[in-house]
Amino acid sequence: MFGGLTFDKLLIVGVIAVFLLGPERLPHYAAQLGRLVRSLRDMASGAKDRVREEMGPDFNDMDWKKLDPRQYDPRRIIREALTDVDPFAEEKTPAPVVGRAAVNENSAYLQRKRKREALGAEEPAPFDSEAT
Repeated sequence: MFGGLTFDKLLIVGVIAVFLLGPERLPHYAAQLGRLVRSLRDMASGAKDRVREEMGPDFNDMDWKKLDPRQYDPRRIIREALTDVDPFAEEKTPAPVVGRAAVNENSAYLQRKRKREALGAEEPAPFDSEAT
């Protein structure tokens, strides 16, 4: 199942509920639980129908797997950002494979380092009085 709930755990919760509620109140609470589940299912299907109605025919054509957050690999995203390769651009040649030793020469860190090295020992660092 989901969320760590297994059939064994649900069975134990059910047995405890039978003992706590007793045979007199159990049918009433079971009926309430059934109505709650039914109303939640109706609300979910109503929301899905409303979204489908408002989005029109594009809703059926949408690839929902592309929007799944579990598919994103932060290491891949950072690697692509550091290589300055546009993932959406159509390339005729395959993108170069970037090893761990590859360095982006236009990175902000290296630009600041070059500016710092360009300053002499007696020159003060640049200061912006309007910066917050």
